[in-house]
Amino acid sequence: MSLAAARYRAHVAAVWAAGPSDGAHDLGHLARVWANARKIALDEPEVDVSVLEAAVWFHDLVNLPKNSPDRARASTLSADAAVAFLRSDGFPAEKLPAVAHAIAAHSFSAGIAPETPEARILQDADRLEALGAIGLARMFLISGRMGGGIVDMDDPMALHRPLDDKAFALDHLEVKLLGLPATMQTRTGRLMAEERAEWMMSFRSRLLAEIG
Repeated sequence: MSLAAARYRAHVAAVWAAGPSDGAHDLGHLARVWANARKIALDEPEVDVSVLEAAVWFHDLVNLPKNSPDRARASTLSADAAVAFLRSDGFPAEKLPAVAHAIAAHSFSAGIAPETPEARILQDADRLEALGAIGLARMFLISGRMGGGIVDMDDPMALHRPLDDKAFALDHLEVKLLGLPATMQTRTGRLMAEERAEWMMSFRSRLLAEIG
């Protein structure tokens, strides 16, 4: 971990310590997103690593619950808070807009199109966290936290009812997660997403087999 990243991590930890805990958005999440981002960046041209590193570590600085009415504003609030800290930390002023844009554009709910290499990489790196084994773990954790169940035992695949991922965690695969590979902005991110989504479908098949 770079010296800058160590400062960023410490600041995020201090900010989060003052709020409610969220096992799906913790320091481990940030470390995994940074690992994803570094892997994707190897195949992307003209990436400013200092911008990408700062954006990754601060992308969830303002972390609002999934069911918060202000959820769509979380990424822009995080961007504002990140810029304020980075300015005081001596980060190059001319790079602050790029950090802010990458953070603001990473969010699915914000609906902001990524316009820079760093923004595209961060969006892909973060969305990979919603796929694969870690994606399933986070999906069930968040669903349980919000009062949802695992699966509708009467109609697990929603063949005769509307999908409802607030009531049943498994529905979230069709509602959102299995569509994420098509939204990926980079070739490497898309390949990683497709592999993870395929694994999730295998898990669903096993789950359905076990519940009969």
